[in-house]
Amino acid sequence: MTELPTEIALFTASAAWATQVVRAVPPFAWDGPGLGGWNLRALVGHTSRAMLTVEQYLASRASEEAVASAGEYYERVAELSGADDAAVLQRGIAAGELLGDTPAAEFSAIADRVTGLLKGVEAEQDPLISTIAGGIRLSRYLPTRTFELIVHGLDIARAVGSDAEPPTPCLARALELSIDLALRTGRGSDLLMLLTGRTSSGFSVLP
Repeated sequence: MTELPTEIALFTASAAWATQVVRAVPPFAWDGPGLGGWNLRALVGHTSRAMLTVEQYLASRASEEAVASAGEYYERVAELSGADDAAVLQRGIAAGELLGDTPAAEFSAIADRVTGLLKGVEAEQDPLISTIAGGIRLSRYLPTRTFELIVHGLDIARAVGSDAEPPTPCLARALELSIDLALRTGRGSDLLMLLTGRTSSGFSVLP
């Protein structure tokens, strides 16, 4: 059985949660700090790309499956020339500007439009879509977008002092991908040490 309906449901819930977080942004905060070199508008713009790329790639089918998993997708993207920090920074700024005078409303409209498109493919055989990293099954691509929506949704919430928490299943999917990425980059042991309180952060999952 295809995993696509599950991944669509997780992505949809993540988009709905991120939309709620963006709707709660105070009007005066949009030009304030977001993340790194981004102000809040640029951070929200970057986050909107987690949905806009789904819309873009759904319109293009691939003839060959080149990417087998969400983790491999990130590996492939990291090798591309446009993956450097400066390029990502500029794309976020540009995406923020495209949100216009009512950024929260525009973000919400994007979420509605993209999740609506996904309803039309739930019954399809898992489509092979064309992405910047190559052909990948939609069910393998969507977890990367869920990850982006959850991580940057939390970034947005923290930037405005909100304690909004993502839906647990969506957070779990993001954590699963985080573990996969840590293992792929040879940082699995570092992550485990961090999670079990072996670093100076003071954080630990242990009771």
